Order: sequence, then C-alpha cells, then structure tokens
Amino acid sequence: MPENNPPTVCLNSKAVRRIREDKKLTQLYVAKVVGVTTDTISRWENNRYPSMKTANALRLAEALEVPLEEILQSDEDDSQNKPKSWFLLRLPKLLILFFLFLIVIVVSAFFYHRQVVLQTSVFATRFLPGYAAPGAVIPVRIQLRTEEENNGFILRESFPLGWKIIESYPPPSSLDNEKGVVRWIAKRGDQMFLITYLIKADSLVKLEGEAYFRGSVIAAPDRRMSPKPVEGDRVVKIQPFLWADLNGDNQIDDKEMLEASKVAEEMKNVHLDWSVLQSIWDAGSYSYEVESQTFVPAPK
Repeated sequence: MPENNPPTVCLNSKAVRRIREDKKLTQLYVAKVVGVTTDTISRWENNRYPSMKTANALRLAEALEVPLEEILQSDEDDSQNKPKSWFLLRLPKLLILFFLFLIVIVVSAFFYHRQVVLQTSVFATRFLPGYAAPGAVIPVRIQLRTEEENNGFILRESFPLGWKIIESYPPPSSLDNEKGVVRWIAKRGDQMFLITYLIKADSLVKLEGEAYFRGSVIAAPDRRMSPKPVEGDRVVKIQPFLWADLNGDNQIDDKEMLEASKVAEEMKNVHLDWSVLQSIWDAGSYSYEVESQTFVPAPK
C-alpha cells in the first residue's frame, strides 16, 4: 500500500464475516493472526467499529487472505477529487512535470524499501520422498529457520486434492482435508523449528502420475511482511514403490535403511509405521499389492 494511506479506513463488516465464513476460518484463528481478541473480531463483524486503523485493516486482510479493498466500504466521495483535478489542470507544465517526477521517485523508493526491508525473516524448506503409491502413507518434513529473533510464524501448506493428512506435529491450527489446505501458527523464538506430518495418498490416484505440494510462510504480523514460498521438494511421483525406496528397485538396502532411520527419528512425534519397513529390509525386497494397496515383503 502507498505510504500516504489515511490513518483510518471504513470497514465493510458484512464482507469480513462473509469472507471468514466462506474460508471456514474461526474468529479465534483470525484474532491470533491479527493480534487482537475474539471480542474485537466480533465487534468488527457486527459493525460496532465502522472505522478502524489502517494497520489493523492490513493485518485483517492478511488473515483473511484477500486484498485490502475487499473488506473496505466501496463508496467514495468523488467531490473531493474534482477540486484537485481542476487545480492541477491549471498548474504550469513545468510544475506538473516536477510533481510527476517526485511521485515516481517516492513510489520507486517505497517498493524498493518493501522488497529489501519487509521480506519475512522466516525461511521454510520441504522434504518429500521420491515416490508414493495409491493409498500409501508418506512422511513430510518442513524445516523452518530464522535469521533474527521473531515472534513466531504462520505456515500455509497446500497438498493434492483427495490426499488426507492423518497426523501432524505440532497439531495444525487449521486443517481442511477436502480442500487440501493446512495451516500452523507458532509463537516461538527458536531459530530452527521442524513441522512433520503423515499424509495418505488418494486411493484412486493413477500410477505414472505426479502430485504437487506448495506453501508459504510469513513472520508473525507484528508489522507488515510479505510471505515467502516454501522451498525444497514440491513433486512426488506416483509409483508402486515404498517411500524409503530411493531408487525405486523394490528393495531396501542398508544405505536406504540408514536414511529411513534418520527420517524416522525426525518423525518421532508421529506414528510412522517402522515395522513394515523393518520386515521388508529383513526380507530383502518387496512388492505392492494393488487390491489391498499395501506393501508386502517378498524374499529373494
């Protein structure tokens, strides 16, 4: 937003309530993101505060994931602009050019400052296995790090439609398995933070395809920040291979078992099925049963 915003704006309370309910967001979730109480959110939605500070409106728009204009009253007083236009038309040409040049300088400085200073200080990297079979459960890890002390973060993750998150640590602040969206809110000052979850692939997904993950992270909104995309792995191949089978040869060798044990250690707060992996490692190889959508040991 430009720097010459008015200190207060007129809120469209009906739009706020409608957008929040359409997105299935609770007043508690919105209050946490904005940094206010649920009573304040209720007053905003009931038009008890028809005007509000612009800073609060920006944070509210961020929480609802919509542009600021969608939650503001749309009627404007055009009469205020007419005298300005009448006056500007009669300014000397050189003065008009000077003002245009000044506007360009101010706008350029604003966007440069926004890009350099207001980038979020939290960075996220996703780690996915290479393969997932229809109906199989795979582990997902998201490593977060910060370069400076912060008040926490908000992580939004989008996963393939038809897939379902069955367990997560920490538990999500908001989860919609139907739309494939999950959010975590954390108020921590740690420089390193790990989110882990188990997700079950759609049982109807076709082999030889691909599944895509995407997400974004933003620092706690004690000031205006722009979100950063989650980096790292984004694609899982749909193949009849176990998640720990790194090269897709229907075997779990010692090196792959060692890598799987590192993943299992990081996933210790969720119930990753280690017994199946252990039995397949002992057997030497495995196969994928299409009917039951399970992996079974297959001795060499």
